[in-house]
Amino acid sequence: MSEAKFKPLEGLLVLDFAQFLSGPSAALRLADLGARVIKVERPDGGDLCRRLYVSNLELDGDSTLFHSINRNKESVSANLKDPKDLKLIRALIEKADVMIQNFRPGVIERMGLHYEAVREWNPRLVYGEITGYGKTGPWSGKPGQDLLVQSLSGLAWLNGNADQPPVPFGLSVADMFAGAHLVQGILACLVRRSVTGKGGCVEVSLLESILDFQFEVLTTHMNDGGRLPERSAVNNANAYLGAPYGIYRTADGYLALAMGSVVQLGRLLECEALLRFDDPSTWFTRRDEIKTILSDHLQSRPTGDWIARLEPADYWCADVLNWKQLLEHEAFRVLDMTRGW
Repeated sequence: MSEAKFKPLEGLLVLDFAQFLSGPSAALRLADLGARVIKVERPDGGDLCRRLYVSNLELDGDSTLFHSINRNKESVSANLKDPKDLKLIRALIEKADVMIQNFRPGVIERMGLHYEAVREWNPRLVYGEITGYGKTGPWSGKPGQDLLVQSLSGLAWLNGNADQPPVPFGLSVADMFAGAHLVQGILACLVRRSVTGKGGCVEVSLLESILDFQFEVLTTHMNDGGRLPERSAVNNANAYLGAPYGIYRTADGYLALAMGSVVQLGRLLECEALLRFDDPSTWFTRRDEIKTILSDHLQSRPTGDWIARLEPADYWCADVLNWKQLLEHEAFRVLDMTRGW
């Protein structure tokens, strides 16, 4: 096999005991890297994600969500409470390089498939587990569901304008980050195994992953006397950033503005009202006043007109696209991301 076609994890066997999104997404990434992934499912309907629909679209009797998370995997059904099936599972574990599970704390122990047990069968095994909130503590028994974790972690509280209730992300970010963190840990453990010959256990929780996702703003909060940030009342995009940071309506769509000089922006947009904010400290202290001026001014022309003024001056801005616009754009096509889907 040529080096160009050889994937880095080819030859490794991964057992995916996980359900829903976080654990299966980690196994998916390992499959993308070349590992052989066998998904272990219940005989009575398999992974519950097969019946978790994000739309009415169905493929081969299962939800599209299930297919997107479990592409390139094989599957075997096993009743983990049946001694005969457990014998088969043990034979697989003894040959595996990686095992992934995301049962609630205590469930895998009752099955006898926790790390302390299976490492006796296979000392080289790299064991990955995801919980919702860790294995101990007052929240350990809570459902590890993405929206609940976003809400408890403070993430939803950061989103939305000041007069709005907390707004969650439109994506399962806690699940996805936990899966990505698990992959990082598994790969690191596989590297260590290549040196020591011994496997290990990688533990990740949805809560810790989404807290780590917020490390930048949480660090600021902890070093700022514990003061809470205030969300902007106008087009909030980051509670800690000053004007003009946000997304604004234009005559025919929307315009995203990142960090930059408010005075320079006023000149480029021919908005004289912005020129008086020549003290950069006011971009924070008078943030909503500045953004209100911008909101009114930007609605007078189409998005393309504003971008034509801002981009030549290297002022950070962008159109705001929906998926149809993105997928039809040449910038997306050259990435060739949909090949093989």
